Amino acid sequence: MLEHGGNLRDAARHYGREDWIDLSTGINPQGYPAPALPQDAWHRLPEPDPGLVAAACAWYGAPDLLPVAGTQAAIQALPRLRPPSRVTVSAPSYAEHAHAWGKHGHTLRLSSYAALASSIDGSDVVVVVNPNNPTGETVAPELLLDWAERLAARGGWLVVDEAFGDTAPGLSVAAHAKRPGLIVLRSVGKFFGLAGLRLGFVAAQASTLQALAELLGPWAVSGPAQAVAKAALGDSAWQRATQARLDRDGLRMRALLGEHGMGASGTPLFHWWAHSQPEAFHEHLARHGIWCRLFREAARGIRLGLPPDEAGWRRLETALHTWSNR
Repeated sequence: MLEHGGNLRDAARHYGREDWIDLSTGINPQGYPAPALPQDAWHRLPEPDPGLVAAACAWYGAPDLLPVAGTQAAIQALPRLRPPSRVTVSAPSYAEHAHAWGKHGHTLRLSSYAALASSIDGSDVVVVVNPNNPTGETVAPELLLDWAERLAARGGWLVVDEAFGDTAPGLSVAAHAKRPGLIVLRSVGKFFGLAGLRLGFVAAQASTLQALAELLGPWAVSGPAQAVAKAALGDSAWQRATQARLDRDGLRMRALLGEHGMGASGTPLFHWWAHSQPEAFHEHLARHGIWCRLFREAARGIRLGLPPDEAGWRRLETALHTWSNR
């Protein structure tokens, strides 16, 4: 399997310490406080909850959505819904997209964001992460909709992964997902800090959602996950407060990194920058009990999420200071 962030057990085994600050994932470190669940959430088979879909449609601005066991489930399933196709995936970006399309007989090509526009007419499927993980690059919604229309004209797809889109709602094309050929992925794990639920949503035409649901099978999302997510998606007060806090913390991180000569890009939830010595920097932070995301090859550099509290910020500030003055 591919390497991802959040692997604290590996960090603990390698470095022999347990007091980690995990900045490796870009997940909101102050996640939604899960409510107590009714007993039937655990006891009953998890039939679909229209209230969950309604709450998600309201939050994401989508006309219809299919709940899935994290967007990862959809990423792995979508390549199985098409015959062999010419597929272009934005790069560097979330590596599971290319990994999944490359396993099912498709012809895969990776494209930089700058070259994506020129790949549309030579592709059957184009996959774009927007905003991008890890670099934070973006594509304007009007451009995405143009690409989707051109691809759909010959039966193609534009797949837009908006897993980190909650902090940039103006970029979303989820409202247009009934258009032919447009598929949008959304995640509950990042903004809401509920990655352990394994819950995401797919917006697309009804025929695509039906085919995906049949492939994934019954009971794809657990009852507890549905109950917690419905509460989170409907809590507008928490959402507003969280949006404001993440905006402040994102600016704080950008400024802190800038003080140490690290010109970072990203989103409020994470920052990335190219680094000439990413392995050494990763090792340095690890010795301070800070686990960051190291990119050795594509997007060679470092990605940092947000500390959970002031103690975490202070530890990060100390580690950055000692790195700058080594």
